[in-house]
Parts: sequence; C-alpha cells; structure tokens
Amino acid sequence: EIWHGYLPDVRPGQLYGYRVHGPYDPPAGHRFNPHKLLIDPYAKALVGGIRWNDALFGYRVGDPKEDLSFDSRDSAKYTYKCRVVDTAFTWGNDKAPGVPWEQSIVYEAHVRGLTMLHPEVATEKRGTFAGLATPAVVDYLRGLGITAVELLPVHAFVDEHRLALKGLRNYWGYNSIGFFAPHPLYLADGGLGEFKTMVHVLHDAGIEVILDVVFNHTAESGRLGPTLCFRGIDNRSYYRLPGDNYREYLDFTGCGNSFNLHHPRVLQLVMDALRFW
Repeated sequence: EIWHGYLPDVRPGQLYGYRVHGPYDPPAGHRFNPHKLLIDPYAKALVGGIRWNDALFGYRVGDPKEDLSFDSRDSAKYTYKCRVVDTAFTWGNDKAPGVPWEQSIVYEAHVRGLTMLHPEVATEKRGTFAGLATPAVVDYLRGLGITAVELLPVHAFVDEHRLALKGLRNYWGYNSIGFFAPHPLYLADGGLGEFKTMVHVLHDAGIEVILDVVFNHTAESGRLGPTLCFRGIDNRSYYRLPGDNYREYLDFTGCGNSFNLHHPRVLQLVMDALRFW
C-alpha cells in the first residue's frame, strides 16, 4: 500500500513540491487541497521561506464557516520549495570524540546568535553553520574548556503568522516544518555539506555536537493554521485528533497540534530523521 514513482532525469538542484488530491472534509479529519504546494516530509533541503498570505491556508480566511470553507488559490509562490540534494561527503577519518557523560561539559548555543555579531567572522558567514566552524569561534569554544556544543533547533522552521503580523521573528526555532532539512537561514552557501563541514571541524577540535530537536508538534498549528506539509498529505495520520471530533486537534504542546507518534509511519519518519542527522 505504498504509492511510488521514479523520475530518472531529476538531478541535484531540482526544485519540487507535492500536491495531494483527496477529500476536503475536516469533520472526518481530511484536509486535502491540491491547490496548496506541500513540503516533502523527507526533503533534505528547503529553498526560500514562508511569505504569509491567505493562499497558504486550506480554507478561505475570514469566511464565517472558517475551516469548513475551501480555498482554491495556489500557494506555490508563498511557501518553501524542496530541493533534490547530493548527500555525498568526504568524512575522512572523522569520529565523534565520545566523551563519557560524567566528564562532559555541554555548552548550549544558538547558531545565529553565537556568530551574528562576531567581529572575527566574515560578514557573509555570520549567523550560519560556516560561521560556527570558523577558527576564531572554534578557538573560543575550546578556550571555554567544553566538550560538546548543544545547538538549539537547526531543523527548517517557520516564523508564526501572529509574529509575522507584528513584524517579529521566531528566534529560537521551536516551530519545525522540515525534520530532515537544515534551516535555510543558517546556511551561508545553501549546501548541505556546510552543516557536515561544521560537524567535521568541531569533531577535529575535540568537540561533540548535540542537536536540540522538536518532534512533538509542527509549524502547521491548529485547525485554523496553514497547510504547508503534513496537514495536506495525511492530516488524520500525522496529527493527534480527538476521537469524537476529527475537526479539532489534541493540543498537548500548547502550539496548536500534537504530532501523532502512535502511527507507525509517523514514528518511522521521526526515527529516520534521528538516524539521518
């Protein structure tokens, strides 16, 4: 029961997205809308960002029927695009330092915040993985005597609509939408190898890399949230919905939705993401 296809002419660099057809029936838990371009949950790289527009929502914003209405505007120009990547990388003899837990000294850091104003980091590398891997930053970390850097979320995330309306940003990144893709703003050259190079450099300096991950909810929020990825692919499988009202979402997270790790395919996605990183 797996639908699949093979596109032999697609090469690294190709941009793409999904459109999924099916019933739009929120009371039954279904929110399919082929007018909305969707992010591949397994995309290894995302391009662009979210430009908030009413077309991103599966329903007509402002309609008295709220999410029971249906919006037929194309969301493609307002959302992330997925990019086919080449995952090859020469790791050489790279190996995580493997410091015993009782000897570990962990330094929590924000990729952008750590380097954004650093005078010894080139302007074009500030706020990125490349900036974190520069000699000045690595020497600073080593000078602290730490054994590991714990990075706040590096998965692709979204600035919430309510923040965007106020001209604000989600600084911390706890609003994930791409569990396999590094956040585009943290890439200086847009390449997946930049993250791997950072890890390689830190390992070479004797510093382990720990990632803070967010799998308990996504950036699609509650029933009045946008249709960006999971909601449009299989809302009823990816999210926890009340058994007596599939239109609503079980919100254990305070972020509008809860990822449904009870479903084997959703759990598989999370485990695949952990193994990938």
